[in-house]
Amino acid sequence: MKVRGRCLLLLLLELVFLSLLSLCHASAGDDQPPYKSCVESCEKSGCVDDSCFNSCKFPVGIDPEGDPSLTKSLDSAYELFLKEPLYLRWKKWDCTSECRYQCMVREEAKRESDGHLPLKYHGKWPFVRFFSLQEPASVAFSVLNLLVHFQGFSSFLVLVFYKLPLSAHGSPHYEYVSLWAIYGLLSMNSWIWSTVFHSRDVRFTEMLDYSSAVALLGYSLILAVIRTGGMRAEAARVMVSAPITAFISTHILYLNLYKFDYGWNMQVCVVIGVTQMLLWAVWACRSSHPARYKLLTVVFGASLAMLLEIYDFPPLWGILDAHAIWHATTVPITYLWWSFIKDDAKFRTKLLISKTEATKANKSRKSQ
Repeated sequence: MKVRGRCLLLLLLELVFLSLLSLCHASAGDDQPPYKSCVESCEKSGCVDDSCFNSCKFPVGIDPEGDPSLTKSLDSAYELFLKEPLYLRWKKWDCTSECRYQCMVREEAKRESDGHLPLKYHGKWPFVRFFSLQEPASVAFSVLNLLVHFQGFSSFLVLVFYKLPLSAHGSPHYEYVSLWAIYGLLSMNSWIWSTVFHSRDVRFTEMLDYSSAVALLGYSLILAVIRTGGMRAEAARVMVSAPITAFISTHILYLNLYKFDYGWNMQVCVVIGVTQMLLWAVWACRSSHPARYKLLTVVFGASLAMLLEIYDFPPLWGILDAHAIWHATTVPITYLWWSFIKDDAKFRTKLLISKTEATKANKSRKSQ
């Protein structure tokens, strides 16, 4: 067990080193002059080559269907677009997003014909849209993660409140139930916004996705410290939670109100994620918990999955990239993770009940 624990720790330390070496590279595609001029021209005219878009403001002399010989009144197509319901406008994309996508498709077609590899545009690989979804594979796997978290969270609540014995006050014996309940809500919230963000990448959805993910990571670190440290006193939990909560809150405000620094955010997320994995790994190696092997499997799987975020590659068939595959790998890991949480609830409940019964037995002997 000691050898296995040391090997696991060495692997995690190596992942820390590799993770800290990874940088958030700038997108080369949107710096290309042909792409930039294409987007600027499209936002003015509403057209890319022969394709025109109703979400853009069309000047006099340009037809929204692509026929420049026809003249329509100023903004007629744009005003028609604004009258449509919001869900239809969302599906059809706004002017800037449509121009960026169409210009990206045009430039990538040229690069492919010249034998060049794909480039990233605005931080993303050139994906093929599917039913107006910007990253269809990531959307599908985000929904799967959401469903797995919902199943794990709901089954956990059913377990602790209805299947396991309750205390004399009607509350669960498991002392970490409220912490895991908050974790479940934050996890589902994070995957909801991940689904929305990968469906449509705009400033608003990006802010909510990144903020939700950082909040979940920060809370997960708090939970890891409290659970692996066996902290049951409220004062100890507050002392752990306060500085981490303050840092995470400041980081989120910095990203949203001052500067959305992708590189800095990646470094923060990597350090927080690796720290909590190390905490869980050390605790599992030193503990005699009956579900420790499940926990070690989760830590090992999550560590390997992190490599997909470090070693990125262009999407296969324009759909499946490293980030989407990472989302796919987290589905079974999440299922096993909630299985460990439920096993922990069973283990702690049984242990606390046996301690309570032993205490009562000792008191009855002394009274006799």
